[in-house]
Amino acid sequence: MIKHDSESSDMAMMRRCVALAQSAGSRREYPFAAVIGRRGEFICESLNMVRNDRDVTRHAEMVAISSAQKKLGSTSLHECTIYSTIEPCAMCSYAIRESRIGRVMFGLRSPVMGGNSRWNILTDVGLSSTLPEVFASPPDVLSGCLHHEVQKVFQKRNPFIWEFLKARKIFVDGSGDDRTRTLDTKMGVGLGSRLATWARVSVIDRLWRG
Repeated sequence: MIKHDSESSDMAMMRRCVALAQSAGSRREYPFAAVIGRRGEFICESLNMVRNDRDVTRHAEMVAISSAQKKLGSTSLHECTIYSTIEPCAMCSYAIRESRIGRVMFGLRSPVMGGNSRWNILTDVGLSSTLPEVFASPPDVLSGCLHHEVQKVFQKRNPFIWEFLKARKIFVDGSGDDRTRTLDTKMGVGLGSRLATWARVSVIDRLWRG
């Protein structure tokens, strides 16, 4: 069971994410940024690196997850929270589930590409109910955090493209579609959850993930 970050540390991490996104223009990237924290402590951060690396897999969340795993020396990030300017896409959402991140916070929803709004990946209980030794229960998902600030960053980066994205509802206000999961609705609370966590970390990770 993940120990929740306090509201103040959540806001501090999310503000750090927005501030990072504001620097994207100087690197010729768009303001997709991600920060990972654990129990209120900063772990790592990343901007989108697709344009610079010419690699479509280098989304901010993917880069941040890889950095966090290296820094913490583990493929399992079950005590971590990932903060993102935009709702993680399907690719990033699956990486979040496989790395067992416990909480996801973001500013704007993405009804076209989002791994929660469009594709049922972040909140899919089937992954953890079918293979609890590998997948933790779905993360807590909180949308709409600092969404006005995120909109301003995108608008400042390129007003024309932002109007295009807004008109087509690629990114929308995230505050009206929270799917916050409470602890009593998460799968396997209690002894079963502890046993599954032990199996994932002590057995599966050592034998399979190495």
